[in-house]
Amino acid sequence: MLVVLVVTYVAAVVFVAAVVARVVKYATTPIHLRWELYPVPHEKGRAAWGGSIFEELEWWKKPRRLDRIGELRQMLAEIALLKGVWHHNRKLWFFSFPFHLGLYLLIGWLLLLLVAGILINTGTALRGTVGDVFSWLVYLSGYGGLGLLILGALGLLLRRVFDGGIRRYSSPAEYINLLFILAVAVVALIAQATTDPGFGRLAGYLASVIGFSRPRPLPTLLAVEVVAGALLVAYIPLTRMAHFVAKYFLYHDVRWADEPNTRGGRIEGQLKQVFAYRLNWSARHIQQGKSWAEVGTNLQGVEEVKK
Repeated sequence: MLVVLVVTYVAAVVFVAAVVARVVKYATTPIHLRWELYPVPHEKGRAAWGGSIFEELEWWKKPRRLDRIGELRQMLAEIALLKGVWHHNRKLWFFSFPFHLGLYLLIGWLLLLLVAGILINTGTALRGTVGDVFSWLVYLSGYGGLGLLILGALGLLLRRVFDGGIRRYSSPAEYINLLFILAVAVVALIAQATTDPGFGRLAGYLASVIGFSRPRPLPTLLAVEVVAGALLVAYIPLTRMAHFVAKYFLYHDVRWADEPNTRGGRIEGQLKQVFAYRLNWSARHIQQGKSWAEVGTNLQGVEEVKK
């Protein structure tokens, strides 16, 4: 059990460290190339038809009215319902949605089990209606999440195998990711159904993890589930599956970024930094070693290419 406990702690540390590293990386990257695509949901009163304050005369003299509720509504629709996949690839949505919904339920399941572990450590018992509701939430999120995850992962895997359009741009890593998730989910479902149907042993193990105490021995299959699940948790933020970290930056800093570049403002400072970067490559129209500011203000090379 000591090995299982060590793997759990290491996986938790790796997960947190990898997520923090990605957040820092995304937050500190140079300013992106602006898309300027509309509609954007924070355009108050204009989002429905794709309008913008920039359409108005002397817009710079007028205060901007931003609709943060509209942004939140759009993000929730994308995160919870996969709205973009529904509109652009509906066949894929029928497997992608249960896959992600299963993940969301399992995250809730893990949080509930952590709460159960805290209650065990503090000697608190939930009785009556509260206890019944809590138990049902654990059952539904646990078994429902595992079932949906298996269905979604299997469907996505088969789509990549038999759909030529998706298979052409699917890398080996994407097959490995789906197989890994599918295997862990199947093992977890079998382990829970056969050795711990009420999740009591798993809650007791998490109580030991939280309390930094030596856990009671687990059945072999349940121990395999814990180790496999911990390895998956550590693995996800190290792969493309960590796109959940990039969601905020993709939407707020790329798709919806339309903040004006004003003199002396934040964006001007970021652009000055980017223009100061030196080129480490060369071509007929660009000389190596110059800054982007120098390249952008010297059109001699471009004129020579045209001739």
